[in-house]
Amino acid sequence: MTPPARIPLSAPHIDDHEFETLRHGVVAGEISLAEQVGAFEREFAAAIGRPQVAAVSSGTAALHLALRMLAVAPGEEVFCSTFSSSATANPIRYERGVPVFIDCEATSWNMDPTRLEEALALRARSSRLPRAVMVTHVYGQPADIDTIAAICERHAVPLIEDAAESLGAVYYDAGTGIPRAVGTRGWMGAYSFGDNKIISSSGGGMLASADGSAIAKAKRLRTPEPGLPSSDPHSQIGFEYQMNPLLAALGRGQLRLLDERIEARRKIFAFYETALRDMAGIAFMPEAPWGRSTRWLTCVLIDAEKLGVDRDALHGAMEAQNIETRPVWMPLHQQPVFSGCEYFGGKVAEDIFASGLCLPSGSNLTETDLQRVVDVVRRVAGR
Repeated sequence: MTPPARIPLSAPHIDDHEFETLRHGVVAGEISLAEQVGAFEREFAAAIGRPQVAAVSSGTAALHLALRMLAVAPGEEVFCSTFSSSATANPIRYERGVPVFIDCEATSWNMDPTRLEEALALRARSSRLPRAVMVTHVYGQPADIDTIAAICERHAVPLIEDAAESLGAVYYDAGTGIPRAVGTRGWMGAYSFGDNKIISSSGGGMLASADGSAIAKAKRLRTPEPGLPSSDPHSQIGFEYQMNPLLAALGRGQLRLLDERIEARRKIFAFYETALRDMAGIAFMPEAPWGRSTRWLTCVLIDAEKLGVDRDALHGAMEAQNIETRPVWMPLHQQPVFSGCEYFGGKVAEDIFASGLCLPSGSNLTETDLQRVVDVVRRVAGR
């Protein structure tokens, strides 16, 4: 028997519109750093309302450059969301810094401002504040960024936003109520266009800031020979972090469809929520009142006692039907690679990880695909 077609977790959604943008650039001879990467930067800056951006090879590269520009010294601490991908904390190690992890709160699954304030106040009393705070907007959900930014400002600690998972999400400005793009409240914001993101150029990232001099420095550092002819002596180390012009051309086409892709993902979330609302034991990731999530991934919490099946069994049943699901992020303070790093918090992130599952959420999924997912849930739970 032929197995059912694979339903991916979040596959790239690229159609003729984006390929036409790429084809036009090739035919017109406009595939160059100045043409495509420069155009993508201008269009992205306009889309998020941030005046200065630098296109780079990945979201991780963007975070690394932000830390490099802060001159994180060996052994210096950077406070970091524990409920996040390891790609958030890895750049801290690249600079030989020390990650210190902060628990999340249940309202948004993002960094808990109360825990952050406790940690910063403790460090302030011993006059060893961290070099930066790095907050992740997880699964398309904005963190309580106005509150977090105000805490960082009181302690004069730079704030970096990891918005790799949340391009297109907005938070409501605490003073005006106006929706603002995530990644634009702190000193620096980092974005990703990886192959499972809400828009994808099959790779690439962006660093954004209101600090023009910092972005100019990032653009110098994104090449191995920062700003110098090859015959000149080098005074600093650069990186192979330049975005490929072909990917920039593809990203430009994707960016024009961002709102459409967000609405598609929010509709997928609504489909699951409606189809499974009668099932005790399934709780959906909440939407925080201070912003609007993109619902990049639809995440659920499984109460094994009420549902009759635990998260891991449901994950296995999905895989047996050729449906890709994924447990939510394992808290970074529990990861062996970060063993020994300090942690401020309780068990919120740990509890979410213990029962959390990401369902297929790609914007190119059909209603038939989604119904297959729902049918497996009901069959495994005996409903």
